[in-house]
Amino acid sequence: MNWPELQNVLTSLTEREVLDLLEDERRNARRSTFIIRLHQRFTTLRMLRERAELMREIDDTARTSETGRGRNRRARR
Repeated sequence: MNWPELQNVLTSLTEREVLDLLEDERRNARRSTFIIRLHQRFTTLRMLRERAELMREIDDTARTSETGRGRNRRARR
């Protein structure tokens, strides 16, 4: 894969696919610019996933809270 091909396909790949490409690049071609770009995309996808998980956790906690403090705080703002 060359640089234009990587750039064209990168935004359509899943977190797992990007990680697989990153691991393959580390084992084989070892091109630093590719490794940096793949790592950048991987960490962005991971951050988005983790943030979504955190937000779901907050929403679930607010809904199941007996005191309802999470909802009241939002209402007061």
